[in-house]
Amino acid sequence: MRRLTLALLCATYVCLSLIVALTLWRNGGGWGAGVAALVGGLGLCFAFHGLIERALETGQLKGEVDAVREAHRILVDQVEALDARMGEILEHVEDDAHRAEALSDEVHMLEALVERLQRRLDDHGEDEPLVLRNAAGEARPSAPGLLEVVRAALTENRVDLFLQPIVALPQRKTLYYESFSRLRDATGRVMMPAEYLAVAEPGGLITAIDNLLLFRCVQIVRRLAKQDRRIGIFCNISMASLADETFFPQFLDLLADNRDLAGALIFEIGQAAFDARGSIQARNMGKLADLGFRFSLDKVTDLDLDLQDLSRSDVKFVKIGAQFLLDELIEVEDRLVLRALPDLAAEDFADLTRRYGVEVIAEKVEDERQVAEVLDLNLAFGQGHLFGEPRAIKEAVLSEAGPPPNLVRPQFPRRAAFG
Repeated sequence: MRRLTLALLCATYVCLSLIVALTLWRNGGGWGAGVAALVGGLGLCFAFHGLIERALETGQLKGEVDAVREAHRILVDQVEALDARMGEILEHVEDDAHRAEALSDEVHMLEALVERLQRRLDDHGEDEPLVLRNAAGEARPSAPGLLEVVRAALTENRVDLFLQPIVALPQRKTLYYESFSRLRDATGRVMMPAEYLAVAEPGGLITAIDNLLLFRCVQIVRRLAKQDRRIGIFCNISMASLADETFFPQFLDLLADNRDLAGALIFEIGQAAFDARGSIQARNMGKLADLGFRFSLDKVTDLDLDLQDLSRSDVKFVKIGAQFLLDELIEVEDRLVLRALPDLAAEDFADLTRRYGVEVIAEKVEDERQVAEVLDLNLAFGQGHLFGEPRAIKEAVLSEAGPPPNLVRPQFPRRAAFG
C-alpha cells in the first residue's frame, strides 16, 4: 500500500511539472523556459516527496513503537499476574505442607495413645478377664474385644459428636453447645460411655480412652469452629488427662497451635474432681488458661461455692441441675433462700457469681414450670431436653475431622488371643 501511494505521488509530480512547462512554452516562454520549468518543478516535487516520505516513515515508526510499548505493557501485566498466581500457589503449598505436618503429628499422637492402651491391656492380660455388661445384664466384649472396638472406631472415623444446645434465657437463643463423644462399633451401634469406661476403670484403661476421646473431640470442634467462629462448645476433660505427663504436653502443643479455638472451646470438669485437684492438675489448668481457654464446672452437688477459687482458676460457668437447684430452695423469714446459703436471697445467687465472672447455667431443664422458676432466680442460661436433645452432627463434618487418607494409618499390634 505504501509503495502504491509513493508511485501515485511520483506520477502526480511529473504531471504537474509537465503542465507547468507546457503552460510556459505556450505563453511564449520558449523551449528553454519550458525545460527549465519542467526540471525545476520535478526537483521541487521530489524534494517535497522526500519530506512526505520521511513523514510517512516517522508515522510508521511511531506506530511500531506504540505497538511495542503496548505489547510490553501486556507482557508486564501477564508476568505480574503469573507472579501473583505463583505466589498463591506457593502459599497454598506451604499451607498444605504445614497442614500435612500438623495432621501427621496428630496421627502419631493418636498412634501413641492407642499403643498405650494396648500396653495397659497387655499388662492386664494376666489378671482375670474383664466382662462388660449392659443395663439388662447381657455380657459385652471383654477388654481385648473393647480394644478392637476402640481401635476400629478411631481409625475408621466411627467417633460421633453429639451436641446439645445451651440457650440464653428468656429468649432461648442458642449461644453454646455441650458436646458428647460417642463410639460406634462395626454394626453401627452407638456405645455409651458407661459401657466402655466402667469396665476400663478396673483395668487402668480409663485414662487412655479418655485421652483418645478428648483428642478426637478437639479435632472435630476445630472443624466446626472453622465453619462458624461464633460457636462455643463445652468439652469434658478429666483430671486424669490433666495429670497425664505423657499425653498432656502433646495435647497442650496441639492447643497452642490452634489457640484460635480458645473462644470456641470450654473445658468442663466435675465439681468433685475440681475440688480434689492436685498441684499438677491445677498447674496444667493454668497452662490452658494462659492460652485463653476457659473452664466450666458441672455435676454440682454443693452450692456453697468458693467463688474466689473459681475465678482464680478461670472457671467461667457453673452448671447446676434445674430440679436440684429448685429442691434447694427453702423459705426463711418470708423469703426464698438456698439451703447452703441461708443468708443470701435466692434471686441474688446468680448476681453474686457474676461478680466473680461466673455464669450459672441451669441444666437438665425438662418442662416449662422449671423455666419459669429458673427465671425467677435471674439465671441467664438453660440447657435440657426442653430446649433440644443431643443430636449427632453431620457425618460429612466428622469425616473431614479425621486423619487424611494419604497419611499412614497407625498400626496397632494384634495379639493372637484377639482372634
